[in-house]
Amino acid sequence: MPREVSAQVLIDMPREQAWYRLRDISLAHNYVPGIVRTEIVSARTEGVGASRYVWRNARSYLQETVVEWREGEGFLIRLHKGDKPAPPFRSASFRYQLADQGPGQTLFTASLQFEMPWGPLGNWLEKLMAKPVAATVADVATAMKLYYETGEPTTAAALKAYRAAHR
Repeated sequence: MPREVSAQVLIDMPREQAWYRLRDISLAHNYVPGIVRTEIVSARTEGVGASRYVWRNARSYLQETVVEWREGEGFLIRLHKGDKPAPPFRSASFRYQLADQGPGQTLFTASLQFEMPWGPLGNWLEKLMAKPVAATVADVATAMKLYYETGEPTTAAALKAYRAAHR
């Protein structure tokens, strides 16, 4: 059974402005910790079917393809490598969701849905991975907030400083 881990942050900008940035799927390396480059690999640059490689280094990448698009609100991407799921998952997807929160503010929800293979061993690994995966999803949400509010790519140092200041 798939597991879902989510994190929410409040972004100090109107939803329409946040959506303008979110819809550009080529910007992920500016706010996803550990990603150094984003490359669009499909004819579509947005909407269902748009696909990107997110690079961890010069040789290691993951493919992400939009499978659901809600104009002005967010999208769902499938994590994979070619025709196969992203290792080590049986399946994995990531949802970016925006909602109005108040005057000039947007609630951003980041959610990772994943399922491990290997039966009972996979179930045990899902439980074991839940806490580190939750921390990673929270980091994506926080880094996106920082990038959107400052316009500057979020560095590991900036993310660490923000977390320390907001404990």
